[in-house]
Amino acid sequence: MILPIGKLESDLLNEIVFKKIKYKRPEVIQRPGIGEDCAVVDFGEYECIMSTDPITGSAEDIGKLAINVTLNDIASNGIEPLGIMLAVMLPYGTTVEDVERIMKQAGEEAEKHHIEIIGGHTEITDAVNRPVIVSTAIGRCEKGKSVNSENIRVGDKILISKEIGIEGIGIISTDRRDKLEGKLTEEEILLAQSFMSMTSVVKEGILAGEAGVDGMHDITEGGLLGAVWEMCQASGLGAEIYYDKVPRSPITEKICRILDIDFLRLISSGSMLIVAKEKNAEELIARAAKENIRITEIGMITESGRVMIKDGAPVEIAPPESDELYKALK
Repeated sequence: MILPIGKLESDLLNEIVFKKIKYKRPEVIQRPGIGEDCAVVDFGEYECIMSTDPITGSAEDIGKLAINVTLNDIASNGIEPLGIMLAVMLPYGTTVEDVERIMKQAGEEAEKHHIEIIGGHTEITDAVNRPVIVSTAIGRCEKGKSVNSENIRVGDKILISKEIGIEGIGIISTDRRDKLEGKLTEEEILLAQSFMSMTSVVKEGILAGEAGVDGMHDITEGGLLGAVWEMCQASGLGAEIYYDKVPRSPITEKICRILDIDFLRLISSGSMLIVAKEKNAEELIARAAKENIRITEIGMITESGRVMIKDGAPVEIAPPESDELYKALK
């Protein structure tokens, strides 16, 4: 069986990956699972929060994204990250200037979020044909303070920060600008490329942790609908999402029409899926507004079923498949 490009489909991931992990240690509080962004380990009076992510879909902004996507996972537990490690694998033909550009991006982004690059590995290898970075971030909090899906309840509000499609539109307009030239104005292309400056959700993740939310999941491969499906899988509950309430930019819709891709299933680091009780949701929206971060209510948690309400009719949300980004990058 030849697998498609992108992360493994959920049932397959569970069957051939998670079920092969046999040994369990008592210090591990949160283990691998669909919809769980982080591992949590008991460190006495503290919990250590850890997450690993690869960057394979972007070449131009790979250093920046390698920092943000993994810090976003730590932030999805409502925790401030403190350090990150980078394993950088570069194809033969990479120049000194290429490495310097990648690490300049990574160094500047890490400094912006007050986290330290604490180690890793860098090599040139013929095992890859484009740059690949695997990053591992860590954070810590007092025991019992991290956010996880066990707290999600029926009736909770479903929110997202900023808008959908942020990372995907940023990558497409930068790495495959050729597909858009002649169909978009130069100003529109530059606007789309500017989305790469919005790929962090650390600030809203920490604000959400302070406001007391019930669950979070950063919107990565599989886009908004993939993130909703995974969060429901982790919580054992359902969701109802309202299509008309989902915030997206006109340029996102335009690029997706040109390339015939679905913005609801487009990778979107930069947007956080948040679940909270009504009172906590209102507090978070108010706190975020003071930081110039838009938080939008788009649905609610239900007992079962995963549907999007579009034109008054419910449409079932299917499990995530290969991200729309890979179609656009072909």
